Amino acid sequence: MSGSIGQTPQTDWESLARKAAGSVGEGEESLLLRELLAFQLADTPYAIPVERVREIVRLRPITPMPRVPDPIIGVIALRGEIVQVLDLRKRLALPPTEQTRRSRIIVLHGDDDRVTGVLVDSVREVLRVTEEAMRAASEGDSGSVGELCVREGQFVSILDLDRVLDLGADS
Repeated sequence: MSGSIGQTPQTDWESLARKAAGSVGEGEESLLLRELLAFQLADTPYAIPVERVREIVRLRPITPMPRVPDPIIGVIALRGEIVQVLDLRKRLALPPTEQTRRSRIIVLHGDDDRVTGVLVDSVREVLRVTEEAMRAASEGDSGSVGELCVREGQFVSILDLDRVLDLGADS
């Protein structure tokens, strides 16, 4: 198993998002909206583009795998398909925690019809934000956060999935 998915250039995902945002409700045609799936890790809000999300599943038994990079905690069976699961807390160097009833696995689309699951503390909502609400991330975030947006007075870190899922430099 490869330690990375989603090697499609970010501009392809952005163009898909822009096309999807073009079909928003009345009165919003002039605003370019992006849809983001917001979730929690260590009481901090994060988000990823919804077009990268295949589905969200409840926590289920994860089978450990030998000789894989540390953030990969194993695999799950999902309707006959084997899905590699990455602990997003480990990948982002956040402190470990017990999994709860609110924990979820977000199954992401990848290259060549491959998928990867990421374990998160909880899923919050789908955010619709304008391009004007987006801000560049600072240099000190180790490259995992691509952008920021402000939502309800709180910063939401938008992950750069290509960087987060690329485990080649870590293995």
